[in-house]
Amino acid sequence: MPPKQNPLKLNPLQLRSLAILQALAQLRECAANGPAPGEITVERFPQAHGDHLHLGDAVVSARDMTGLYNEKVWHALERKGLARGDWPHRIVLTALGLGYETGLREQILHRAPH
Repeated sequence: MPPKQNPLKLNPLQLRSLAILQALAQLRECAANGPAPGEITVERFPQAHGDHLHLGDAVVSARDMTGLYNEKVWHALERKGLARGDWPHRIVLTALGLGYETGLREQILHRAPH
């Protein structure tokens, strides 16, 4: 039996935010390992220019980023055990948060040549 999609019942804003945080966690200029093994701390949040922003080789719509700047979204991710936040400075993605399948990565992260 395949794993249940969205077993923690994250709402769409929380799912989009987690998908983007997972992408940020892979960028050396935005994140660092730790503090605990298997965790990554996102310390830099890129700002949109126009209606989008760049995350490595991907482009993300600015409207998909709104949850990153929403304290309630950070708290929801904390309650679910996916992250620990130091609002608004940094957020630590736990191993559970890094591995949680949002199902949105391909819909949110658009590969762009520019």
